[in-house]
Amino acid sequence: MTTIRLGTPATSITAGKVAILLYGIGSYGLFLATAVIAAAFLGNFGLTRTMDAAPSAPVGWALVVNLSLLTAFALQHSIMARPAFKRWWTQIIPPAAERSTYVLLSNLAILALCAYWEPIGGTVWSISSPTLRMAIYGLYGAGWIGLVGATFCIDHFHLFGLRQVYCNLVGQECVEKTFRTPGPYRFVRHPIYVCWLTIFWAAPTMTAAHLLFALATTAYILIAIQLEERDLEAILGTPYARYRRTVPMLLPRLRSSRTDSPAN
Repeated sequence: MTTIRLGTPATSITAGKVAILLYGIGSYGLFLATAVIAAAFLGNFGLTRTMDAAPSAPVGWALVVNLSLLTAFALQHSIMARPAFKRWWTQIIPPAAERSTYVLLSNLAILALCAYWEPIGGTVWSISSPTLRMAIYGLYGAGWIGLVGATFCIDHFHLFGLRQVYCNLVGQECVEKTFRTPGPYRFVRHPIYVCWLTIFWAAPTMTAAHLLFALATTAYILIAIQLEERDLEAILGTPYARYRRTVPMLLPRLRSSRTDSPAN
């Protein structure tokens, strides 16, 4: 296999490493596209099929389809995030590609939900005031901005697998950052989930399908937090246990915590 030497004889770039890098970049590119589509889908912007579109199927069938899509996403997202699954999975795929594969499959699950979601109809609430509608849309946009910002507060490129594939390319050890509480992590333990909840519920018009989605995803988030924090405490020990005691989970107390924490 042809190699390109970088710096020292011990470091080389192989075709396999380049392929993993391109795979990671492709997965990240799909994430960017998926984020735009998801924002349009949930906000009812510019797509022929959106969360609150007019119903096109019987209610019973719509419920079956929508709950199946939500369940598939929840299972994929949770199972692949567990340490035991990662240990098994990285015996099959290169460890450097593990996070990129997680990102890829998560995005495919979201795209499937956007493509096959069945609107139900029925208005739960609808804000008629143009000013209030704009304010709610502003909150919706702030949720997306805050979501992206929270990932950069920790390690955006590690979270989406790019740092792993780059380190693999150049032969560097990819070590996660130390336990810390940057920015919003001083006030809540899960600012990413706070932003997701804001996105799910900030709707000037709430249909039955949207309410089903918001309730199901909220329940999933509350369950996922318990699983995630159990794993983090097992890995990080006393520092994370102290962090859990001193910093709220989702609702800030508007005071800083001195404890350092990892990212969600």
